[in-house]
Amino acid sequence: MPTQAQMKAALQAYIDGFNAHDAEAIVKLFAIDASVEDPIGAPLRSGIAAIGEFYRGSVGLVKRIELSAPIRGSHGDAASMAFTVHLDYEGRACEIDVIDVMRFDANGHIRSMQAYWGPDDLRYVG
Repeated sequence: MPTQAQMKAALQAYIDGFNAHDAEAIVKLFAIDASVEDPIGAPLRSGIAAIGEFYRGSVGLVKRIELSAPIRGSHGDAASMAFTVHLDYEGRACEIDVIDVMRFDANGHIRSMQAYWGPDDLRYVG
């Protein structure tokens, strides 16, 4: 089982990757057979190729990500974080409040990511 330190470091590296606009740094955090559901209810992206395509498209939209609270661990193989995404959407500045829950494999790689946010969590700011 991954340690709390490994999981929390991976989530911080995920944020750092977005803030550096480095999709490859984010993709390296995932297991080869991982899945991403962003947001919950969207089609599941399975496997490293689909995950890479998703993040290569996403990092260009995001201006920055800011944690809303400390990254949280668990008594198991999962960790979560609450954050705000600052981005341009359809030509307008907006923010999305998100909670990501990630599960990890024994080597500390993300094996699943689920993003919790809905229409009411997106707001235009300009």
